[in-house]
Order: sequence, then structure tokens, then C-alpha cells
Amino acid sequence: MLSSMTGMGRGISQVGELVAETEIKSLNSRFLDLSFRLPREVSINEFELRNEIKKYIKRGKLSVTIKVQIPQSEKFKTIIDNDGLNNALELLKTLQKAANIKDELSIDTLLSLQQFYLTDKEIDSDESIEAIKFSLIEALNELKKMRLQEGAELEKDLDERISNIEINTIKIEGISKKSVEEYYNKFIDRANQLAKDYVNDDDRFRTELALLIEKYDTTEEIVRLKSHIKLFRDTIADDSEAGRKLNFIVQEMNREANTINSKSVSTEILHTGILIKEELEKIREQIQNIE
Repeated sequence: MLSSMTGMGRGISQVGELVAETEIKSLNSRFLDLSFRLPREVSINEFELRNEIKKYIKRGKLSVTIKVQIPQSEKFKTIIDNDGLNNALELLKTLQKAANIKDELSIDTLLSLQQFYLTDKEIDSDESIEAIKFSLIEALNELKKMRLQEGAELEKDLDERISNIEINTIKIEGISKKSVEEYYNKFIDRANQLAKDYVNDDDRFRTELALLIEKYDTTEEIVRLKSHIKLFRDTIADDSEAGRKLNFIVQEMNREANTINSKSVSTEILHTGILIKEELEKIREQIQNIE
């Protein structure tokens, strides 16, 4: 089943008194590209969290935001260091005097130096990372579900477009046979000219005639295009990481369509070939969003 690379997932988990919330947003990317916004106390666990994500997601640009809510209890209250506060006040007064500033000290000015006198009680990092992991897994499951739902819609669209290509390929195959017959007289005229040019070189004459006929023959291209269509469908049905493979298959299908158009001696074949290329371009745009 196909999986899109766009989606969003949220997870909330509580361990002890700590509540962790994870939000993941996913966009298209050729590779797995992760960016984190983490609480300071668990920043050292980023590598561990990256590995957890890799178990679920193979491709995409993921923005991961993790928050830890600190409960309002004595255990987590902020501590005021009186000595540090006095030092901060003395520093500000010294700066005022040195800079000849007459303004009164404000609370905002004092808070700008809070690192000198305010201390948060440490959050248990083990408890915190456990809560974060639970919320991360919940968010990843939700993200995965959303990506699969969008992938199912993409699959319907791709199936419809590949069916249109198959119908037009079969149409070209039928037109091509009639087209060769219509241009048979032109081949004969050209062959007669070749006969005059190579009257004394029968082998050369036959070679030139074979090359002339091959110039308009699209049998090989049609066979390969049908084979690519089958491979495309098989990949959608069986490959959970189909994005890169489908992109390669579409490139090959486009190459065959170009060759068919270049060999065409029929306006109808040319128009049908253009319809195939239009569908291939729409498919190419769609598969950029497949994991």
C-alpha cells in the first residue's frame, strides 16, 4: 500500500507528574530530513529519538516539536537565590552609575539577569524521556495513519491514469498496423529508388529497405511500454517504499512514448502519444509525494 509523505500527527503522554506532547509535521523530501525542537533537559537524547522515528518513517521532511509540561507542585517550583539576586542588583547599580543613567530600575531590567538568581528544580530526565517516547510513538502512529490514507487516494488516481495510458497504448498498437499499410506505397516508391541506386549491390539494397521499414515500426516500444505499465502496477501493489522506483519507471515510460512519437507517420498516433505524455507528467507530479 502506498504512503504519502505529507501529514501530521500528535501524541500526548503522562509519566508520573510530567506530561509530554509531541507534534510532527511531514512534507515531501528525497530523503529523511529531521528537525527537532526539544526541551533542554532531553536534548542529549535527540539521537535516540531520531532512531525511533526511523523505525516508522523512511522518507520525508519532518518537523518534530516536543514539549514537557511542568506541574505546579513544590517539587518543580522555581528557587530564588538571594545572594545571586543581591549580586544582580549591585551589578545593575554599578552599570547605572558608570553609564550615568538616572532611570529607576524596572522589573524587566532585573528579569534580564534572572540566570544569576532564579533556578528551576531539575526535572527527572529519565521520567521526561519516557513520557516523550510514549507521546512520540503515538504521534508517529497518527502520522503514519494519515500518510497511508492520503497514499490510498494517490493510488486511486495513479491507477486511473495508468489505465488511460494502457488504453492509449493499445490504441496506438492498432493504429500503427494500419499506418504501416497506408504508407506501404511510399515504402515501395522509396524501394524502387533504392533498387536503381543499388542495382549491382543486392545486399546493400536489402539492408536499406529493412532500415526504411524499421524506421516506422513501433512494435518494440509498445511491448516495452506495456511491460512498464505492468511493473508500475506491481510496484504500487507490493512495494511499501515505492516512490523512487515509480519515478524511475515513469522515466522509462516517457522515453518509450517519445520514441513512438518520433517514429510516428500518423497524426492520430502523434496525438495519442501526446495524451500518454500528459498522463505521465501528471503521474510524475503525484509520485513526488509518495514515500
